[in-house]
Amino acid sequence: MDSKATVLVGPIETLEKEALTSLYNAVGWSVYTQDPTVLIRAIEGSDFVVEARAKGTLVGLARAISDDTSIVYIQDILVHPDHQGQGLGKRLVQAILQRYDHVRQKVLLTDNRPEQIAFYESLAFHNTRNLVNTPLNAFVRIEGQELS
Repeated sequence: MDSKATVLVGPIETLEKEALTSLYNAVGWSVYTQDPTVLIRAIEGSDFVVEARAKGTLVGLARAISDDTSIVYIQDILVHPDHQGQGLGKRLVQAILQRYDHVRQKVLLTDNRPEQIAFYESLAFHNTRNLVNTPLNAFVRIEGQELS
């Protein structure tokens, strides 16, 4: 795929099962594609979904779940490996942040890889582990998975 292609970012227009499963598989998130019907329901159940397309092909996606007042949870920020490192993930997140500019709390969960932490810090997110004057804790419960 041409990584220099013009990439358009905007609200998702149509849900294409094959394009979604291809993107999720490309970034290694195959747990989401084991049942594409569940993946589609998750996307449809989101409040706001942005996509990135290069020459008509889905190359990035991010979605948000929100009450549109006090909190927005940013979920599933994906960029096809052929398009990573070009600022596309940042553009997807910025589109969500712009849509929810009026919302006080913007939350997301990520793994502990240094590149992930650096990416979110570059977007002015703060790791709850590092907050001193705002004692927050993040908790997660994932059904069917032992976390400890």
